[in-house]
Amino acid sequence: MRTLFRFRPATALLTFAALLMLATACWAGLTSQLLIEPGKQFVLGGGQPGAFKVEARNVGKVSVEIKERPRGGGIFGKATLAPGARGTLRFMAGSTAVLLNPSTEQAKLNLKITGDTNLSMTYEPNGKL
Repeated sequence: MRTLFRFRPATALLTFAALLMLATACWAGLTSQLLIEPGKQFVLGGGQPGAFKVEARNVGKVSVEIKERPRGGGIFGKATLAPGARGTLRFMAGSTAVLLNPSTEQAKLNLKITGDTNLSMTYEPNGKL
């Protein structure tokens, strides 16, 4: 009987390396520089099966409010990041992170997102909670 699949150490090693790189990329998460126009809010997530964490640093000139909109409804404040401030915020499975710019100037944040990073992202006018 002839075997269709032959074990090759080089192929196994390449497969292992590819899987390791994929796992590392998933573990590392997403990094982004986020700009939020005046009077807008950036919406991240909503409906995802897992929780996620946002490490944020305000590198702009205006404060940014961060809120959580749980899957079941409602909204609650998590933090306000003043210019130069940093914060680490955790969001529940299915929740939406809402980053609001209530000022008349553009807001600028550096973000690192880990956990369930299969998240929707969009902008909305402020007040749509």
